[in-house]
Amino acid sequence: MEKRRAKEVSESPVMANVSHNGTPVYIQHVDETRENARVFPLDHPEQELDVPLHELKEDYKG
Repeated sequence: MEKRRAKEVSESPVMANVSHNGTPVYIQHVDETRENARVFPLDHPEQELDVPLHELKEDYKG
């Protein structure tokens, strides 16, 4: 996922369909310098992870 888009998703009040390795996740924060994001799986919010932005995928519904 592009850095700009990841930042937009993390700051938006509207939930986006983002996944990491096939697992739906919520983006909490984007570290633009390190190009990673703090995320957690939607079904396990206690399992926070730092992942590279390039490993995030936005699934478009439409």
